[in-house]
Amino acid sequence: MLRAMNRSDLARLHRTLRHRQQLTQEALAAKAGVGQWVVRQIEAVELDRLRLADMERSFDALGCRLRLTAYYNGAAAERLLDEGHAALVGAFVLLLHRRGWQTSVEVSFSEWGERGSIDILGWHPAARALLVVEVKTELAGLESTLRPLDVKVRLAPEVAGQRYGWHPRAVARVLVLPENSSARRTVRRHASVLDATLPARTRALRAWLRRPGPPVSGIWFLSLPQGAALMRNPSARRRVRRPDARSARGGRAARDRPAPT
Repeated sequence: MLRAMNRSDLARLHRTLRHRQQLTQEALAAKAGVGQWVVRQIEAVELDRLRLADMERSFDALGCRLRLTAYYNGAAAERLLDEGHAALVGAFVLLLHRRGWQTSVEVSFSEWGERGSIDILGWHPAARALLVVEVKTELAGLESTLRPLDVKVRLAPEVAGQRYGWHPRAVARVLVLPENSSARRTVRRHASVLDATLPARTRALRAWLRRPGPPVSGIWFLSLPQGAALMRNPSARRRVRRPDARSARGGRAARDRPAPT
């Protein structure tokens, strides 16, 4: 198991990779498109004033992907997010099945040097329509969502044909987000990009699922079934209600009452 890296580890890794590639701090900064002071502060373990985006650019220029991980109550945050992701996936799969679609979940692929996993791959036999579904509990970044989705849509026909014998006439894409104000606010904030790349919304996509035609691209704001939680802390304590004095006295009275003869 890989151990978590602290600030000193990050600085040492950055410096080691730069030395291996025989880059000065000035040369790396120019390659990454950041100020030289960014490179200098990373390697001096002075990270408090740095923007995460600048750190990512500097590591990317060295061929190293910087990944930020958070922990909550001793557990990786992915565990909490995965519960919400699984709830959205399950709800959308059920929705597809009710409309006559076949589905496969977490379809991994490795084609032409590109690897990944498709959250939901849907197939409509009558229309020979293939649906690539990307599920997000939140839209953290456009580039990190749209670029991988493009790759999945491009490779999906080959993956579906080889693995399931599905040979589509059309390939559609849907980004599933939770139905909440935060998700809608994020989509509005990036409307100039998302309206061009994923123009359809829930109502139009619902109609398309019932009668697939030319491929569509859109965003579906999905409401979870009643009682399903988007996020739940697995380590949360369950409260146990203690009986009040009145019920306790009633219980004792019942126990002390003689049995009927």
